[in-house]
Amino acid sequence: MRPRFAELGAMRRRLPALSTSLSMALAAAVATFALQGCVYRMTIQQGNFLEQRALDQLQVGMTRSQVRYLLGTPMVPDAFDKDRWDYLYYLKRGRLKSPEQRHLIVYFEDEKVARVDNQGAGPMPKAEDRETEPGVTTPPPAAAAAASDDSTS
Repeated sequence: MRPRFAELGAMRRRLPALSTSLSMALAAAVATFALQGCVYRMTIQQGNFLEQRALDQLQVGMTRSQVRYLLGTPMVPDAFDKDRWDYLYYLKRGRLKSPEQRHLIVYFEDEKVARVDNQGAGPMPKAEDRETEPGVTTPPPAAAAAASDDSTS
């Protein structure tokens, strides 16, 4: 049985509205998936940032107080081994870059450094190159000291 001409006209009037709503839904879905890649991921920095010059000064035979003055308080105090200090550093920039991780272990015997185990993925970045916030770099210590001297005078 053939549809009547009146029914065909009604179907033709509904077809553009249906195709418009389908195309809008498709555009919204594409935009949602495309914008998921544009989400900002903040820089995550955790642990003890150790400068390379501080690591170069670390020597076997130093006391605990000298190590604490040089490197700071260890991030992870070992509850089971009082003669081991772990210094951890983790830096994750953005979403797609792999994180930078450093792990320094200082072993003590008779309250003095016996050995140092640096399980890092290369040397620590320089303090001048380290980003604390996106686009903001840390000034070198000499420049920071000069700036504070200028502000106090």
